[in-house]
Amino acid sequence: MKKRLLTLLKQKAFKKGKFVLSSGKTSNYYLDGRLITLDAEGAYLIASLILDMIKRDKIDAVGGPTLGADPIVGALAALSYINKKPLKTFIVRKTPKTHGMNRQIEGPALKKGERVVLVDDVATTGEALMEAKQALSVTSAKIVKVIVVVDRCEGAKENLAKEGLKLESIFSRSEIIQEAGIADFGI
Repeated sequence: MKKRLLTLLKQKAFKKGKFVLSSGKTSNYYLDGRLITLDAEGAYLIASLILDMIKRDKIDAVGGPTLGADPIVGALAALSYINKKPLKTFIVRKTPKTHGMNRQIEGPALKKGERVVLVDDVATTGEALMEAKQALSVTSAKIVKVIVVVDRCEGAKENLAKEGLKLESIFSRSEIIQEAGIADFGI
């Protein structure tokens, strides 16, 4: 599964050029994670791999920052149900809605002490994940770990560790660069 997902990332999501990332950093490559997370096969592979990564963690819910986590949690909800081990899922908005229920965290309510995993497609500095952690602080849920499809290895792991969060990734930057068949040209 992991090998097939890596092939999909190379074929569909990896782009060379000059890009400004959401962190504000510039890069000579871009991973458009949504081209994989919104692809039927990609969504299935990612959800399968994440479910395998959390199977021993006694997780109650999985969620993360919008927009990167949205398709991932949808796939996780469906696949966990099919596997007869349904998980609650949630999405964390950047800011609370100003209408309706005024929520920042969308989905079934998280209860005190519930064990959660944060997910996202790509992590650079980890800023969106740290913002999601802050939003979750009002729930008293316990964040067990953070999982991303790709860690760009540009500080996210270290920044999240300072916040007491452990980052795991399906792939690291070096795996993507190697699969793309180019030298690791630094960022």
